[in-house]
Amino acid sequence: MFNEPWHIVFAGGGTAGHLFPGLAVAELLARSEIGARITFVGTGKSFERHHVSAAGHEYLVLPSRPFSRRVREALMFLADNVSGYYAAKRFLVSSSASLVVGLGGYASAATTRAAKTLGIPYILLEQNAFPGKATRWLAPGAKAVCAGFGEVRTHLAPGSRVRLTGTPVRRDFRQHLAAQARSTGTDVGRIVDRRPRLLVLGGSGGARALNEQIPAAIYKAGPALAGWEVLHQTGERDAAATAARYEKLDVPARVVPFFDDLPRWLAGTDLAISRAGGSTLAELAVCRVPAILLPYPRATDDHQRRNADVLVAAGAARLVDEREVVGRLDNAVAAVLGDLAGNLAVRRQMAYRLSRLARPDAARQVGGLIADLLARRQTTAA
Repeated sequence: MFNEPWHIVFAGGGTAGHLFPGLAVAELLARSEIGARITFVGTGKSFERHHVSAAGHEYLVLPSRPFSRRVREALMFLADNVSGYYAAKRFLVSSSASLVVGLGGYASAATTRAAKTLGIPYILLEQNAFPGKATRWLAPGAKAVCAGFGEVRTHLAPGSRVRLTGTPVRRDFRQHLAAQARSTGTDVGRIVDRRPRLLVLGGSGGARALNEQIPAAIYKAGPALAGWEVLHQTGERDAAATAARYEKLDVPARVVPFFDDLPRWLAGTDLAISRAGGSTLAELAVCRVPAILLPYPRATDDHQRRNADVLVAAGAARLVDEREVVGRLDNAVAAVLGDLAGNLAVRRQMAYRLSRLARPDAARQVGGLIADLLARRQTTAA
């Protein structure tokens, strides 16, 4: 046990893709010998509050806002983030923060920048193949940039300490996978004697294009999906409308705003249709779930397309980029969906290639790095 009560601050969140890797690492640290106090600093979104509270960690809201080119919103961005920076400085000093973990995104920048100014060590988690602005800005002073993709290295300043850890996934994923392997006696990702499952994922906030187009694509895939179970995560906004689309097409489907128990469902999934955020791809890889990826076309720096390209190049996923589709998007998805749903051998090959990309021990690697940094601080202080 360490002699000091370490205080580790996780900065950022806002979306599942940024928040869940931090929760995965915090979960591991809470069960370790470090005995640390853990605080999440975030945007105040109800989604964020719910999951941090459920995990049993402290939570603090600080002002933050994404950048906008509109004059009024740009002024609000400046005011909120300057306010957030000074509030973060006061909090880090008053709470004797030992280390800050930047989770990426605009919500992480103020607190991580404050840590840099105060000389508090910090590390960064970068889930995407092309690093976000906060990571690019803060990487030179970080003790480590824990990357989900090796491609990150080429986009950061020389001398940045990049560690290819993979993107941390929650312990529930590993537990469900282990249980599935024990109960079926098969390798994860192989099709077992049960009804095959198609899972549609648009992210924690949903994805309107997927919610509007995928029900028709599934309908048009026709006989290839006969006997398949369909689950569709829509986000809160589109749940009712999406369910109505399936009902109108007479396609049986379970439609939910959000899967709190996603690890359980994903561990038994045979094929997914998904956006291409880094955390989602890490979960698909760990669960060996072949996927049709539809990257969000307005993602910053086109990072979702860059993520998808890595998996597609490895033969681990198929790509449908709506910006490149000639004709109807639902027709394009239906063609790929019909091909994969009807070809077990191809899906097994994709699952195998995903297994070569998966890094299920990412949370343990990041947690070990944090423990080493704190141990060095203790040694130096002694």
